[in-house]
Amino acid sequence: MRPEEPPAFAAPWEAQTFAMVVALHDRGLFTWSEWAQALGQAGREGDRPADYALWLETIERLVAARGVTTAHALVDRQAAFARAAAATPHGEPIALANDPGP
Repeated sequence: MRPEEPPAFAAPWEAQTFAMVVALHDRGLFTWSEWAQALGQAGREGDRPADYALWLETIERLVAARGVTTAHALVDRQAAFARAAAATPHGEPIALANDPGP
Protein backbone atom coordinates (compact mmCIF):
# COMPACT_ATOMS: atom_id res chain seq x y z
CA MET A 1 0.00 0.00 0.00
CA ARG A 2 1.33 3.42 -0.99
CA PRO A 3 1.52 6.18 1.60
CA GLU A 4 -1.20 8.77 1.31
CA GLU A 5 -0.20 11.74 -0.84
CA PRO A 6 -0.46 15.17 0.74
CA PRO A 7 -3.12 17.43 -0.78
CA ALA A 8 -2.01 19.49 -3.76
CA PHE A 9 -3.36 22.65 -2.13
CA ALA A 10 -3.35 23.63 1.54
CA ALA A 11 -6.65 25.53 1.27
CA PRO A 12 -9.48 26.00 -1.25
CA TRP A 13 -8.38 29.55 -2.11
CA GLU A 14 -5.05 28.17 -3.34
CA ALA A 15 -6.83 25.86 -5.78
CA GLN A 16 -9.03 28.77 -6.89
CA THR A 17 -5.95 30.94 -7.45
CA PHE A 18 -4.36 28.19 -9.53
CA ALA A 19 -7.57 27.84 -11.54
CA MET A 20 -7.72 31.61 -12.16
CA VAL A 21 -4.18 31.60 -13.54
CA VAL A 22 -5.03 28.75 -15.91
CA ALA A 23 -8.31 30.40 -16.98
CA LEU A 24 -6.65 33.78 -17.62
CA HIS A 25 -3.91 32.08 -19.64
CA ASP A 26 -6.50 30.11 -21.63
CA ARG A 27 -8.28 33.39 -22.45
CA GLY A 28 -5.06 34.85 -23.80
CA LEU A 29 -4.32 37.40 -21.09
CA PHE A 30 -0.72 36.19 -20.90
CA THR A 31 1.59 33.46 -22.16
CA TRP A 32 3.23 31.02 -19.79
CA SER A 33 6.55 32.80 -20.37
CA GLU A 34 4.96 36.14 -19.41
CA TRP A 35 3.43 34.52 -16.31
CA ALA A 36 6.76 33.03 -15.23
CA GLN A 37 8.52 36.35 -15.76
CA ALA A 38 5.87 38.31 -13.81
CA LEU A 39 5.85 35.78 -10.96
CA GLY A 40 9.64 35.73 -10.81
CA GLN A 41 9.81 39.52 -10.78
CA ALA A 42 7.22 39.76 -8.01
CA GLY A 43 9.12 37.19 -5.95
CA ARG A 44 12.41 39.03 -6.37
CA GLU A 45 10.85 42.35 -5.37
CA GLY A 46 9.76 40.99 -2.02
CA ASP A 47 12.45 38.29 -1.77
CA ARG A 48 9.68 35.72 -1.35
CA PRO A 49 9.08 32.18 -2.48
CA ALA A 50 6.43 31.67 -5.18
CA ASP A 51 3.59 30.70 -2.86
CA TYR A 52 -0.07 31.13 -3.76
CA ALA A 53 -0.29 34.51 -2.04
CA LEU A 54 2.38 35.69 -4.45
CA TRP A 55 0.48 34.06 -7.32
CA LEU A 56 -2.60 36.08 -6.35
CA GLU A 57 -0.61 39.34 -6.14
CA THR A 58 0.88 38.58 -9.56
CA ILE A 59 -2.59 38.00 -11.05
CA GLU A 60 -3.73 41.34 -9.61
CA ARG A 61 -0.76 43.15 -11.14
CA LEU A 62 -1.22 41.52 -14.53
CA VAL A 63 -4.95 42.22 -14.83
CA ALA A 64 -4.41 45.85 -13.82
CA ALA A 65 -1.45 46.23 -16.20
CA ARG A 66 -3.46 44.69 -19.07
CA GLY A 67 -6.46 46.96 -18.46
CA VAL A 68 -8.82 44.19 -17.36
CA THR A 69 -9.45 46.12 -14.14
CA THR A 70 -7.89 48.97 -12.22
CA ALA A 71 -5.74 49.00 -9.10
CA HIS A 72 -8.50 51.08 -7.47
CA ALA A 73 -11.14 48.46 -8.27
CA LEU A 74 -8.92 45.76 -6.78
CA VAL A 75 -8.47 47.77 -3.56
CA ASP A 76 -12.24 48.28 -3.38
CA ARG A 77 -12.84 44.53 -3.84
CA GLN A 78 -10.27 43.66 -1.17
CA ALA A 79 -11.97 46.04 1.27
CA ALA A 80 -15.39 44.56 0.45
CA PHE A 81 -14.05 41.06 1.06
CA ALA A 82 -12.53 42.10 4.40
CA ARG A 83 -15.87 43.61 5.49
CA ALA A 84 -17.72 40.49 4.32
CA ALA A 85 -15.28 38.28 6.23
CA ALA A 86 -15.84 40.29 9.41
CA ALA A 87 -19.62 40.04 8.97
CA THR A 88 -19.66 36.30 8.22
CA PRO A 89 -20.40 33.94 11.13
CA HIS A 90 -17.50 31.69 12.12
CA GLY A 91 -17.40 28.50 10.09
CA GLU A 92 -19.55 29.84 7.25
CA PRO A 93 -18.15 30.50 3.78
CA ILE A 94 -17.29 34.12 3.14
CA ALA A 95 -19.55 35.65 0.50
CA LEU A 96 -19.36 39.19 -0.85
CA ALA A 97 -23.13 39.33 -0.37
CA ASN A 98 -22.33 39.59 3.38
CA ASP A 99 -20.51 42.90 2.83
CA PRO A 100 -22.40 45.49 4.89
CA GLY A 101 -20.77 48.26 2.85
CA PRO A 102 -18.37 51.02 3.84
